[in-house]
Amino acid sequence: MRTPLQITFRGLQHSDAVEERIREKVAKLEQVHDSITACRVVVEAPHRHNQQGRLYDVRLDISLPGKEIVVKLENDDKHEHEDIYVTLRDAFEAARRQIKEHKQRRRNQVKTHGH
Repeated sequence: MRTPLQITFRGLQHSDAVEERIREKVAKLEQVHDSITACRVVVEAPHRHNQQGRLYDVRLDISLPGKEIVVKLENDDKHEHEDIYVTLRDAFEAARRQIKEHKQRRRNQVKTHGH
């Protein structure tokens, strides 16, 4: 992995397994766009009242030349996001889509619709 990576855990203990999964996901993003200059990941387990399961929030800040991509996945009552790995998958998938769209725009491959 070439991308400088910063991982922060808030409201939960650091997990080597979760950190490794994040590193794998960033490596896959590098396959989509090889010019990622930095990636910051915040994994948070905010305290929420009246809920049985713990839901996770993930924020990704990905720097590309000329573009900053931000994905903020806040999981209001989405029970599938009680699994931190599912939450990470969804956040990184959203980032992958945004990176691909940015790459296509930079190559002028996105069709413009005339009026």
